[in-house]
Amino acid sequence: MAESDASDGRRAAPDVQAIYDHRFAANEVYRNKIWRVLTRYYFQRWINPTDAVLDVGAGYCEFINNIQAKKKIALDLNPVTRLRAKSDVRVIEQNICQGWAVDSNSVDVVFSSNFFEHLPSKEDLKHCLTEIHRVLRPGGGLIAMGPNIRFCFDVYWDFMDHYLPLSDRSMVEALELAGFKLEVVIPQFLPYTMARKRAQSLALVRLYLLLPIAWRILGKQFLVVARKAHV
Repeated sequence: MAESDASDGRRAAPDVQAIYDHRFAANEVYRNKIWRVLTRYYFQRWINPTDAVLDVGAGYCEFINNIQAKKKIALDLNPVTRLRAKSDVRVIEQNICQGWAVDSNSVDVVFSSNFFEHLPSKEDLKHCLTEIHRVLRPGGGLIAMGPNIRFCFDVYWDFMDHYLPLSDRSMVEALELAGFKLEVVIPQFLPYTMARKRAQSLALVRLYLLLPIAWRILGKQFLVVARKAHV
């Protein structure tokens, strides 16, 4: 299913593109089909059709292209992001470890999948959470997913661009320190990776989403939903 698929916020763009091409080019079509299922049958519940949504570390835009929203923004250093984004997606190509070119209090939902572990330091993670809090409207939400080192410690470092060891517990603490209120915390959600495995039936993916008991067996990624306080 979903996996380590976001670009490093600080690396030079050619390196990011090379990693993407090596890791995902062979199964790009299948990955998009998986994200179509994930957005429609799971993540859409937190996003209204009238919302403004920002995808941080958007990569190939599988999430932002498939989610239903009035305004869609993809933020990534990878030059491929602009090529993969649909016409209704605004792409911001920049170093994510610097100030974001997104207005304060302008976004209803921020989404990030498999990105934070690619940041070079905890200070960079703190910066990203601060920027997310800034761009969210009061009451806006953050949906974040990533590999949980508590459940995939044996393969966590198999990706050469992983830098930060993160778990559901460390993400909860970081979000609380950044001023967020936690709404949902799922330590085990999706399996760790699909990048090097045989394609799975989309029907099985949809069934998996309906069976939380299976998450506790196969899930290696955390999912957290946090909210910026209302003024």
